[in-house]
Amino acid sequence: MAEITPKQKQELQELVSLLGSIKGMHTELVTVLIPSGTNIYQVSNQLSAEASTAENIKSKQTRTSVVTALEMIIRELKEYRQTPPNGLALFCGNVSEKEGGQDIQIWAYQPPKPLNVRIYRCDKVFVIEPLKEMLEVDEVFGLLVIDRQGATIGVLEGKQIKVIRTFTSGVPGKVRAGGQSAARYSRVTEGLAKEFFRRVADSMKEIFFDMPKLKGILIGGPIPTKEDFIDEGDLVTKLKEKIIAVKDVGYTDEHGLELLVEQSWEDIAQQELIKEKKILTTFFEALGKKKEKTVYGFEKTKAALERGAVELLLISDKLPKDQIKLLEALALLSGTEVVIIGTENQDGDQFLNLTKGAGAILRFQIDFDQ
Repeated sequence: MAEITPKQKQELQELVSLLGSIKGMHTELVTVLIPSGTNIYQVSNQLSAEASTAENIKSKQTRTSVVTALEMIIRELKEYRQTPPNGLALFCGNVSEKEGGQDIQIWAYQPPKPLNVRIYRCDKVFVIEPLKEMLEVDEVFGLLVIDRQGATIGVLEGKQIKVIRTFTSGVPGKVRAGGQSAARYSRVTEGLAKEFFRRVADSMKEIFFDMPKLKGILIGGPIPTKEDFIDEGDLVTKLKEKIIAVKDVGYTDEHGLELLVEQSWEDIAQQELIKEKKILTTFFEALGKKKEKTVYGFEKTKAALERGAVELLLISDKLPKDQIKLLEALALLSGTEVVIIGTENQDGDQFLNLTKGAGAILRFQIDFDQ
């Protein structure tokens, strides 16, 4: 499944925010969610039957609003020969904030991810939860909590922690022994510990090596066991490179996974910013060393786009929406990559303050005096 692009995410966030802010005076807001592969003509026929049923609603205002909304949705469906690849979400109803007023509006939205639910509902609010779910992080973080007695491997999917596998080590606890027996005991226990580490590392390779959505790995445990595992546990290089946080955690069960995630939220959040940070670093370096290959400010960036000179367009999410849409439209015409820059971090604030919200790296130098 393709990831949502920054532009798609922004559009979906705006739609969810708008629809979530609408509250009907009565049950006159109609939601119709159609999953991919559904026969759109069958849905239209069913809604026609619902419109006939709605004629029996006692309240004249609610009856008029619901029937009108259903008729508008049915007309909208006639524009489609079949259900779009990811399904179709339709929202229609009386959005007037005045009692007795009528302002019927409709939104038809083709989601960036497949709709998995089929819904028809009249309510005082629109059903937007399936769209909200599409905004959740589409990534997986691998989790490991380990000490010399046991370990648990899990994953963090969105906000849900799942246990995948648990281990006991077979390594005995400390006992008193003197002379040569103590040295031999130490060698045995260290051998058992290394074998335990190897089993855990093999399982991590089996679980995580080919996991397509794996963004990073979090490891927790007491000092120095977790460090010993990373250094001596035969963990393959590809997975070592995925480790983004190592935390002191005193439990190796599901509770330990929860503590590990709680302690690592900041590290996880930082991962979301890495790609953006690299792009901004490239822009700032070009601005310092190859100024002629950069532009910033809305008007100059717009002019560069109109000439087809922009290779990479950077837009702050604080730029006015009408300006964002204009720049995105020009970028689309010239095949320019677009990156939306957030302002939740220092780099994003610096970009906004310097560029007033728009900047670009150029394909070729341009003369603005011409």
